[in-house]
Amino acid sequence: MGLLLQVFKWDKRWQLLHKCDIIVKRSIKKQAVNPTKLAEVGRLLEAKEGKYDTGQLFLHRIFGYRGVILFPWTARVYDRDVHNPSRQTAVTTATATTTPTQCTNEASSIRVNAGHSNNSTTSTTTAQHEEASAAAWQESSSSGSDAQSTPSMGTAKPVESTRASSAVDSKEVKGKTQTFYQVLIDTRDCPHIRAQTEAVTFLGNQDSNRSLYAIPGLDYVAHDDIMPYSSADKHPLQHELFDKFLTHSPDADPPFICQDTLKAWQEKNHPWLDMSDVHKETTENVRVTVIPFYMGCRETPASSVYWWRYCIRLENLGELSVQLRERHWRIFSLSGTLETVRGRGVVGQEPILSPRLPAFQYSSHVSLQAPSGHMWGTFRLEREDGYSFDCKIPPFSLESKPDDVSTPPVGTSTSDERD
Repeated sequence: MGLLLQVFKWDKRWQLLHKCDIIVKRSIKKQAVNPTKLAEVGRLLEAKEGKYDTGQLFLHRIFGYRGVILFPWTARVYDRDVHNPSRQTAVTTATATTTPTQCTNEASSIRVNAGHSNNSTTSTTTAQHEEASAAAWQESSSSGSDAQSTPSMGTAKPVESTRASSAVDSKEVKGKTQTFYQVLIDTRDCPHIRAQTEAVTFLGNQDSNRSLYAIPGLDYVAHDDIMPYSSADKHPLQHELFDKFLTHSPDADPPFICQDTLKAWQEKNHPWLDMSDVHKETTENVRVTVIPFYMGCRETPASSVYWWRYCIRLENLGELSVQLRERHWRIFSLSGTLETVRGRGVVGQEPILSPRLPAFQYSSHVSLQAPSGHMWGTFRLEREDGYSFDCKIPPFSLESKPDDVSTPPVGTSTSDERD
């Protein structure tokens, strides 16, 4: 009996060694074609229901990049699917839980041209914004990609009929409080993710010849997209602001604590960093999330121009790949104007949302000659089986705030001037 047991153990060991041998051979064969190098990042931790602390290292659940939490935000999430039973049923039939995606080399270094935050694989300005007032359109018409858009102006009257066609009126959608985080992205991962790495932009000084300032590698992440991990490395993240904002403290948990510079930076730029509303809507298993931010006001003797940036994520919850072909925006201003904008793709791209790479995220800007307004629209998507449909962009408000910050943030990079 003892001999049989010993033979059984050796047989199991041989099977395990055989499997390992196959893995090694496959790895060597794969490296011969596309050499790769694996390095230990850290140890995954159990996800928390409560808020994560400043200094917590994490992997992004959707985009897979490494990051560190700076501080939390509390936002009201308006999910139109929750208030539409038929749409909610359609969403639950899709693959709602997305696994971490592999990195891709589709993103590249970006420059931000005045009035636009173009984190695309090209450096040309795009008319995502396209979504500005008539004055802003005259300023941006020199952009090559802006020529693809066809803005038109009208009165405020059509807004009522357009919004009435929506399945759920915005007044029926109640917000739910959720936690988001301001984070830094590891610069080593920036070229490999399908999300803009210069998405957070600021207006420059009134007297400055620079229109926008950007902080590379700054992002907003929902609590559910945080995959926490620990690392024994004293410098686990590469970002120029990491050592300025955080310091290593081995006795703390997490072992990186906030410096006074981070507190001062947060307090100084709170009005432009603050996120208050998040809007979500799903069409044909494609979910669109919008987060608007007020940037400030540029005043001239003739008029005042109010600026906002907005971050949009498209996420494919279905099993079939879809490609974004066109965008269609409606921008209503409190001054009484209604603008319609159409164009190819977004930020110079027509991204494909596949089961392997289901998400794409970008940011853009809009300006109005009024302190408030709202936007809504659709993305024209084409499925791999040839079926095309309009994916709704949930309506969201553009609200201004008192301008109490007169200088651009410390440590930012400047954008290119307008052509």
